Amino acid sequence: MKVLELIAASELAVKEREAPEVQAGQVRIAVRSCGICGSDLHGMDGSSGRRIPPVVMGHEASGVIEALGEGVTQWSVGQRVTFDSTVWCGECDYCQEGRENLCDSRQVVGVSCEEFHRDGAFAEYVVVPERILHALPDGLSFDEAAFAEPVGVALHAVNRAGDLTGKKALVVGAGLIGLLILQGLKKAGAAEVVVVDLDPVRLKLALELGASEAYAPSELARADFDIAMEVVGIAPTVKQAVHSVVKGGRLVLVGNLSAEVPLPLQAVVTRELDVLGSCAIAGEYPEALAAIASGDIRVKPLISASLPIEEGVEAFEKAAERGALKVLITANNE
Repeated sequence: MKVLELIAASELAVKEREAPEVQAGQVRIAVRSCGICGSDLHGMDGSSGRRIPPVVMGHEASGVIEALGEGVTQWSVGQRVTFDSTVWCGECDYCQEGRENLCDSRQVVGVSCEEFHRDGAFAEYVVVPERILHALPDGLSFDEAAFAEPVGVALHAVNRAGDLTGKKALVVGAGLIGLLILQGLKKAGAAEVVVVDLDPVRLKLALELGASEAYAPSELARADFDIAMEVVGIAPTVKQAVHSVVKGGRLVLVGNLSAEVPLPLQAVVTRELDVLGSCAIAGEYPEALAAIASGDIRVKPLISASLPIEEGVEAFEKAAERGALKVLITANNE
């Protein structure tokens, strides 16, 4: 099979490998579409310690079940599926509480680090445990289904924000996840969703996707939001998010470009703000797939390019271009 392998820091190559063997409790998926995540782009240079080469990255995928391991009875060859990016154990206290994203034995598809190595879906075939599979709704395209993971991330963040009915919300950062969170907030009943970003093209897209208003950071003169969703993860955006909410407001931190940022502590304490982190997905896959299928969350406008795996290196170059949102790598095209 063909794979797009990270062979050294910031160096990718299309290579031939044997298809992975399917073990008990696993399925082998013929990958049809897989999105390039920002974590792949930012991690492939070795700075995160989460993409140690050689590794096949890719965790935002959809495809067709091609083989079943021993004991797999709930799934069938030929079923159209996607899968959770998190490989959770199902046995620890966190998994038992439905918080699979915090699993004590958590692994991530397409990640290679000191603790584990798990090849991902920038390949013609990928093997995953059956417990992380999700069936695709009828009529949903493979390209749209490849967005289930980032949409799930966005919806988990929205769910962390609590009851949004009638609330005023600010989204700081109009990258892919920010634009998905915008739509998730609208879906959850927010009365007003304002978006802030430096890129005028993304601000225009935010308005097309339902934002009430969209501003450059320096142009936002309001500080009357009930909720602020910070989707960048650097000091200036965290500061703006903190100072944008009303007393007793809530801040959800989603972005993490920086490992550490200064926190305006006095503003948080004296205004009694709720500050919440949001990590990955904890059961939102069915909600994500349904939202994409119904059109409540639109993903097609977020596709910047789609290239076959043979052009995987070029796909990463396109994904790194300024303004790119989601570049897809496809395989097993019929």
